[in-house]
Amino acid sequence: MVERMGKAVKLNVLERLTLNGLLPKEGSFMNLKLLRLTKEDLSFNEEENKALQFRTENNMIIWNNTVVTETGEIVPSCPDKEFIFGEVIEKLIIKALKDLDKAEKITEDHYSLYEKFMEGHEE
Repeated sequence: MVERMGKAVKLNVLERLTLNGLLPKEGSFMNLKLLRLTKEDLSFNEEENKALQFRTENNMIIWNNTVVTETGEIVPSCPDKEFIFGEVIEKLIIKALKDLDKAEKITEDHYSLYEKFMEGHEE
């Protein structure tokens, strides 16, 4: 197994969805390949999809934040997951966040991503 190197970041469901939409849709061939792989990593597997039960209501994506176990315990339906972002992808994420900030387009959904990726990269 190949050990992945880069920035380790724990992301929740909203951050995964937001980051997937934030990543560039065009670029060099090599960057597009890395972006495709990153988007696949950020996607939700069968178990996560089943637990989250994504649906659209009023043009908004909603999901179940918690589930009740057989013992009656309430637990997160999809715990935060750690991702490793290599240097190229991290730079693309930082650029996208800087561009949003410069255009004054940062939303509440971007806030935690901004904190996680921009530390030490402020101008």
